[in-house]
Amino acid sequence: MLYQLYETQRSIMEPFADLAQAAAKMYSNPLNPMGNSPLAQRVSAGYELMHRLGKDYVKPEFGIRTVQVGKVDVAIHERIEIDKPFCELRRFKRFSDDTQTLSTLKKQPAVLIVAPLSGHYATLLRDTVKTMLKDHKVYITDWKNARLVPLSEGEFHLDDYVNYVQEFIRHVQAAYGNCHVVSVCQPTVPVLAAVSLMATRGEKTPLSMTMMGGPIDARKSPTAVNNLAMNKSFEWFENNVIYKVPSNFPGAGRRVYPGFLQHTGFVAMNPDRHATSHYDYFKDLIKGDDASTEAHRKFYDEYNAVLDMDADYYLETIKTVFQDYSLVNGTWHVKNPQGKSELVRPQDISTTALLTVEGELDDISGSGQTAAAHGLCSNIKANHRQHLEVPGAGHYGIFSGRRWREVVYPAVVKFILAHNDANSPKKRASKAAAKPTVKAAVKRTVKSVTSKAVARKK
Repeated sequence: MLYQLYETQRSIMEPFADLAQAAAKMYSNPLNPMGNSPLAQRVSAGYELMHRLGKDYVKPEFGIRTVQVGKVDVAIHERIEIDKPFCELRRFKRFSDDTQTLSTLKKQPAVLIVAPLSGHYATLLRDTVKTMLKDHKVYITDWKNARLVPLSEGEFHLDDYVNYVQEFIRHVQAAYGNCHVVSVCQPTVPVLAAVSLMATRGEKTPLSMTMMGGPIDARKSPTAVNNLAMNKSFEWFENNVIYKVPSNFPGAGRRVYPGFLQHTGFVAMNPDRHATSHYDYFKDLIKGDDASTEAHRKFYDEYNAVLDMDADYYLETIKTVFQDYSLVNGTWHVKNPQGKSELVRPQDISTTALLTVEGELDDISGSGQTAAAHGLCSNIKANHRQHLEVPGAGHYGIFSGRRWREVVYPAVVKFILAHNDANSPKKRASKAAAKPTVKAAVKRTVKSVTSKAVARKK
């Protein structure tokens, strides 16, 4: 019922938000005789703020048209490689007519970025993608809004998330021989499970895993987000945050954790900060500070755009990750697409390098939660592991913004390149040539013993 009430209220407010936008433009129009007066500027700013607070925020675009590789601008074309009911595997294909640049692009490693399914769209990682495109072939998981997925497509569970990740890894591996995986926040847990299961089966695993700000072990340094998930019962979540999608959407009748409820929770974590930000926006509009107002719009166009999550997936994540700690306790079983239940064993991973990244001031995933992956992946060699704590960085700072670009990314690209080169066909062939075979070693030993025996007889 709450979802229907929210949609009714939104429908009623929508025309008023549009009128507010029209009024803001009218009062700020330079052809308006009153347009340059202080009063008109204040009225326009007030209407603009009203429009921003009342409008409906849709899924943003990645909007990455070009990136610079070396000193050459390379064109970017987005395309969907795999279209699953609840997720698209999106590729950012790079094009150039410069032959030297093309040669560089072909040699660069392939990276699968697994974006969070925890409220915001994958476009939240726009800065992550744009930065990585300079040195990598980039794919990303673009999760769909559950209210747009018809009931006929079936349910979506945490097990399905893990199976999706494995399918996407295999797809990229098939194209390039192997790949690297980067997971940000929530997906660190299912990505670790996916790679663990592949290792247990003896499948080829990614060359490296980079895990950033995720709740591998939510018991360590619990944050407000962790405490909510740990202190409320499973039944409380099921009874208080799960609703059915209204009839005016394709996914009508699907049980979901609605995006508007998630957004309310996001804002409630820092209400003063958001109130101050909107008031500053109002003042910047009056002053005519276009740079500041545009930065505000870009941030909140992303921040206010939220998607519905399928109820089964959300509730199972709460129970598995934040209440039962199934991954760290070694009790997590995942059902594969054939219906067989398999135990998640991170200790079976041995050929995948591991990099973990944490922000010193992260208020979503506390200190030590991501680094816990090293203790679970006990069979990865010491020289194939690395941990980075970013001073002064909050949760978003480790994958977006100045600290991401200047501190985190240089470490990530260096780590990926180190383990990409170490596992390249050329390097493996070189190692194989340098390392004597068992047969050759036995032959040399026999020859040596025979020579000594002949010498003694003489």
